[in-house]
Amino acid sequence: MELEIGSILDGKVTGITKFGAFVSLPTGRTGMVHISEVAHTYVSDIRQHLAEGQEVRVRVLAVDKEGRVNLSIKKAQTPEPRSERAPVLADARMPSRQRENLSFEDKLKQFMQDSQNKMSDLNTGERRIPWRGGRRT
Repeated sequence: MELEIGSILDGKVTGITKFGAFVSLPTGRTGMVHISEVAHTYVSDIRQHLAEGQEVRVRVLAVDKEGRVNLSIKKAQTPEPRSERAPVLADARMPSRQRENLSFEDKLKQFMQDSQNKMSDLNTGERRIPWRGGRRT
């Protein structure tokens, strides 16, 4: 059976590395899911999302000249709908798992807000200028 690009198959995770997971397909072949193709959110540790022996649904992304099969779990799923309400920005006190679930836009807004706060703290009051040895007024 030949694999078609774009087809969705069920497979079983046979191995996990720091860069991805290997999935045994019903065709008898094995493909790899890169860590960036595991979930719709940022994945820092693939073992938090997958385990060996786990059944997964994958989409065939490509088959290269050497016969290696590139797969995606996130493209085999329907994306989570974005809510229309105001985004919740990350807080330093927010657990890292919640911060990982923020969209790129929300993370960028949080970064810009933190950056502006730090810049205003630097620009207020007196501060020492090390290369002159004096104080700024």
